[in-house]
Amino acid sequence: MEELFNVPPVSYDLDGDFPDDDMAPMKVGDEKEIGKQGLKKKLLKEGDGWQTPENGDEVEVHYTGTLLDGTKFDSRRDRETPFKFTLGQGQVIKGWDIGIMTMKKGENAVFTIPPELAYGEAGSPPTIPPNATLQFDIELLSWVTVKDICNDGGIFKKILTEGEKWESPKDPDEVLVKYEALLEDGTLVAKSDGVEFTVSSGHLCPALANAVKTMRRGERVLLTVKPQYGFGEQGKAASGDEGAVPPNATLQITLELVSWKTVSYVTDDKKAVKKILEEGEGYERPNDGAVVKLKLIGKLQDGTVFLKKGYDDGDELFEFKTDEGQHDHFQSAMYIFQMLEQVIEGLDRAVLTMKKGEVALLTIAPEYAFGSSKSKQNLAVVPPNSTVYYEVELVSYEKERESWDMKTQEKIEAASKKKDEGNALFKAGKYTKASKRYEKAVRYVEYDSTFSDEEKKQSRALRISCNLNKAACKLKLKEYKQAEKVCTKVVEMDSRNVKALYRRAQAYIHLADLESAEFDIKKALEIEPDNREVKLEYKALKEKMREYNKKNAQFYSKMFSKTLDSDKSAPKECGPVAVDTRA
Repeated sequence: MEELFNVPPVSYDLDGDFPDDDMAPMKVGDEKEIGKQGLKKKLLKEGDGWQTPENGDEVEVHYTGTLLDGTKFDSRRDRETPFKFTLGQGQVIKGWDIGIMTMKKGENAVFTIPPELAYGEAGSPPTIPPNATLQFDIELLSWVTVKDICNDGGIFKKILTEGEKWESPKDPDEVLVKYEALLEDGTLVAKSDGVEFTVSSGHLCPALANAVKTMRRGERVLLTVKPQYGFGEQGKAASGDEGAVPPNATLQITLELVSWKTVSYVTDDKKAVKKILEEGEGYERPNDGAVVKLKLIGKLQDGTVFLKKGYDDGDELFEFKTDEGQHDHFQSAMYIFQMLEQVIEGLDRAVLTMKKGEVALLTIAPEYAFGSSKSKQNLAVVPPNSTVYYEVELVSYEKERESWDMKTQEKIEAASKKKDEGNALFKAGKYTKASKRYEKAVRYVEYDSTFSDEEKKQSRALRISCNLNKAACKLKLKEYKQAEKVCTKVVEMDSRNVKALYRRAQAYIHLADLESAEFDIKKALEIEPDNREVKLEYKALKEKMREYNKKNAQFYSKMFSKTLDSDKSAPKECGPVAVDTRA
């Protein structure tokens, strides 16, 4: 009965007719109502996996249709040819669209469909009477996913070949694709057997960039592209073997995502960028303080190689300690800082994002490279303000021990060592790195429930000292809110700690909270009346408060003056004449 599915397309909105997504899984033999319009589903055979088709997908089914009395009116099984249609587009009765969206691949179910979701009062003469409730035994053989990827009808994507894994490219990534673009009449307008481009920059037309962000490696799709994502009102002129694209033309583009290189920003300001050339192993990465071994080539923008390590026979790998830029056995503070200058910050940060065996290309701006100074390297001089490029392979690494791997005394020793490193970095003016050392020192001794009484005293002293030093770093870095928070931690441990009150007061002053600053300074002076630094800070605070009060007074004076002027110039309102009733 072919006419069953040759009815005029029905226009309806399915949004309110679907069952809840969290509907309990059905077992063979179960029957449940789907939605609130009387549609029932009885499971005959479970399907595979967990996915179900969605609105717009092209599905393929076998079915047998009967009336409630068992009269068969149609069967594709009898003809041994599956039926294909687009789901959710009104090409079939509404009960089918709703019901099949609940099925998995290979599932077999019987749907009991009330007249309102079938042929209604009219029926479908001569085989289906008016107001007939129908039963369909449906087997979902397969479907081809079709998605409206921009949710505006501008690009429909039909998956021809499934991709691998689950990741998709993002805007910074570089993708390698193959494509063929045709007009609706089959005219070729563009083709490539392999082109690489950055997703954010796009290629050919906007549709390609939008589509690849929804694709997986190896995925092949057919795109139906409306003019706004194609060549718009202007079209495209013919060139070479490629035909012209008329204005407002719809395109059919076959697109394959061959591969891509993940590009990520190592720093928040996007001035150190990493492009993965070869994926690494597993998920583990080095931690702060890990000893890493690299193959490394450093180049300038013109291609000049200034550093090469680990690529030639007998050549040692490039080895350093992350977040320190030093070999583990170097003890001299001066040597540490010499090494810090060689292991630039951009390289140091990037290695922390890499996996073992990963090969990456780093692009590092001067701010995270050698800055405004000239730097003599192994093979060439790096001029001032140079952007540098490194090809890096993380051959191996050994993580620094975490606190949970240490005994209590080892934690105290590790914290003391980090504190000493922080002090050396602070003296060298490297406040960010120093702050990280103090932070890590605190983490080693933060939880001391298993410590002895003596060890608890030591850990408390270390926490206070390192937090105070971290606060000093934050003040130097002008991170005043962070400085205030760190000082508050110390005050909570020791309410009479003058340094904590003094540094918190400094933070409050920069945060324009002069009242809190005055409270802390007065308290510090109560504890140490002769503390010269606190006295000087109080003097400076009083001056700031006088300036602040003076500005406030001037502001309110001007405002009051403007109000008076406004009152004088305003026209008098008319009103009843006042009468003096006094005798």
